[in-house]
Amino acid sequence: MVDKKPTFDEMNRADGSPRDTYARYSQWLENQDTARLNAKSAEAEALFRLTGITFNVYGMEEADERLIPFDLVPRIISANEWRTLAKGIEQRVRALNAFLYDIYHNQEIIRAGRLPAEMIANNEAFLPQMIGVAPPGNVYTHIVGTDLVRTGPDEFFVLEDNARTPSGVSYMLENRETMLHMFPELFSQIKVQPVSQYPRALRRSLRACAPPACTGMPTVAVLTPGIHNSAYYEHAFLADQMDAELVEGHDLRVVDGRVAMRTTNGYEPIDVLYRRVDDDFLDPLNFNPDSMLGVPGIMDIYRAGGITIANAPGTGISDDKAIYSYMPDIVEFYTGEKALLKNVPTWRCSEPEALKYVLDNLPELVVKEVHGSGGYGMLVGPAASKKEIEDFRAKLIAKPAGYIAQPTLALSTVPILTEAGLAPRHVDLRPYVLVSPDGIDITPGGLTRVALNEGSLIVNSSQGGGTKDTWVLEE
Repeated sequence: MVDKKPTFDEMNRADGSPRDTYARYSQWLENQDTARLNAKSAEAEALFRLTGITFNVYGMEEADERLIPFDLVPRIISANEWRTLAKGIEQRVRALNAFLYDIYHNQEIIRAGRLPAEMIANNEAFLPQMIGVAPPGNVYTHIVGTDLVRTGPDEFFVLEDNARTPSGVSYMLENRETMLHMFPELFSQIKVQPVSQYPRALRRSLRACAPPACTGMPTVAVLTPGIHNSAYYEHAFLADQMDAELVEGHDLRVVDGRVAMRTTNGYEPIDVLYRRVDDDFLDPLNFNPDSMLGVPGIMDIYRAGGITIANAPGTGISDDKAIYSYMPDIVEFYTGEKALLKNVPTWRCSEPEALKYVLDNLPELVVKEVHGSGGYGMLVGPAASKKEIEDFRAKLIAKPAGYIAQPTLALSTVPILTEAGLAPRHVDLRPYVLVSPDGIDITPGGLTRVALNEGSLIVNSSQGGGTKDTWVLEE
């Protein structure tokens, strides 16, 4: 996609001089030989191949398992910028948890007229099975990945709230390990906040959410759909890093009112299950009866306080892109404060006037499915053909409530290394947030995703994007 709007270059000013945040890195970069950097780039690819850092792409005719494209020019954020972002992220995550508790209990936000009742009642992500259920510490979103985009020096927007099963954190960790391995001298010259504590923090956070039935040191396990899942590498990586068991549905069963996993000593209870299986497949007795991925009866044990499921079932409603459009109201309702981080302006196509505007302006807008993810099922108007626009117009008219629309933002750029040298590419940022009764822990930085094709605004790895190491400078 070609973006013809002015863009904010995060590394360089308009005159070509480096911004303060990049000053030391730019000085180092000027003394590097291009051939050495290209060799390091090839070395990084070899490291990723050796480690097995892959993801799967669905719906492609060619081989579906690919290496994660990695660019070795870091994305750098100042300590002051990060402090501002972290405050806004924490406020938003607190509001999300309060919102989830409320909609599964008294629904005060609906009674107050701040959110239309049909946004919940007609929402396929709302789980009636969660009504009246209060997880330990009232934590619903144990792990959150908040997608941010930047359009100017002090202009950040939240693009999405990933509160269901956010992925990508293993790439954040491996990107940093790769950079430390290849350029140790850089980290002695530039003080960067570490990210390596994430697995320990995740384990500590999950253990702090142990259910009432737990009487000793909580046992944590990671539930994966299996090796064919697009994020299986990450599931295995996190289980290993947390010293937790990696399990599939067939490894688990209900024993004496607990969910237990098969071991060499028989079945042993699990206290906290970090699930990477969608709600619909979690329990064939309560959801999809054909599911082979979940555990029959696990929802009954969960409701009785016998196990903690992270993230809680039903959190997907906060990922709904129509609910997203109400987030400024949600933040204010539950915190009493104005949202520190801005939303992208959003048209809800379920509303007749908004639908008319969207249909009249499709070539200029980005249109997304309300439950879509991964860059699938969306229209990027400025990059679409006339036929694609007309085909999407028919979808909108047939099911307007299934879509929202947003303006095409001029996303900021960070250089990538190409064979011809450095070239600007658009980026977004997914910081990772851990929530427990003990508080909120935000890893400094996160996963920077980069659109590797010139002018493209689509950063998803499933759509041809890559990743960068994200540096948050120390004070």
